[in-house]
Amino acid sequence: LRMLQVKLIVTGDDFGYCPRRNQGIVDCFLAGAISNVSLLVNGSAAADAAKLARRHNIPIGLHANLSEGSPVCEVLKTNSSLLNQDGFFHGKMGFRTALSKGLLSMSEVKQELKAQVELFHELTGHLPPHMDGHQHVHVLPEVRHVFAEVLEEYGIKYTRVPIEPGLHNCDWIPPSLMDFYLGVEEDSFNTVDVFTKHGIRWPDIYIGLSTMGRNMSVSSIRSAIDSAILQLTAKAPQSGTVTIELMVHPGYPSVPPVGGCGEGPDDFSQSWERLHELQTLIKPELQSYYKSRNIQLCSFKDL
Repeated sequence: LRMLQVKLIVTGDDFGYCPRRNQGIVDCFLAGAISNVSLLVNGSAAADAAKLARRHNIPIGLHANLSEGSPVCEVLKTNSSLLNQDGFFHGKMGFRTALSKGLLSMSEVKQELKAQVELFHELTGHLPPHMDGHQHVHVLPEVRHVFAEVLEEYGIKYTRVPIEPGLHNCDWIPPSLMDFYLGVEEDSFNTVDVFTKHGIRWPDIYIGLSTMGRNMSVSSIRSAIDSAILQLTAKAPQSGTVTIELMVHPGYPSVPPVGGCGEGPDDFSQSWERLHELQTLIKPELQSYYKSRNIQLCSFKDL
């Protein structure tokens, strides 16, 4: 492991969700604790987030959102299969249910994804170097094909495939959440061929489910990275460089009614767990661990 060079992309998700999330993510970036961000263009503070990214030179990609809040495509705001009876997206589980019942129009999914790429371009002045899915909607059946087409159309090279090594050994994750994670994992396995066929790339290793919120600690991040690298190098000895994406959600807790994507902030955003992530990520012990393992923080354009 000693000789291996590791490039680590630490991505702060949900940039643009609310002013306090934006502030936490910027503080983390300036402390050298994250190296990349993922923007929710339908977030209530998205325009402000884009300004902050430009001001501080923060590498920024698109966190495509089909599950929380309101669409950005005008045509889909009123009458669309993507909306529930209250006129908002179906929600994390609601989206999955509607999809499995065949109720979602894939042409509307494509329309909304393209509208989000266009709005990202408008807000930041460039196309996203990477694009993934809020609540992992981008690896779901049917959606994965449309998502891949949109990336290929815009020449967006990188995405996220949330297959986390060692996830099955994480006995601290409650069963209901583990069921969701295992579903995400299965969907991700079934997505690999689709993304590959469209020439889309992603880092060698993904980490983030086992280290979210209250489960984040310096030791949980260290052991996740160490065991993932060991597992990878055991399968195929790596020459040179291993790339990893660590998904994180730092921020100061949202204070309703401010924040969210049109419906106000959710429970996770209002919880102490966001602040806990922020405080863990900026710990000097974590930085010195990175140094000791020859881990270099970077963004997708550095791969």
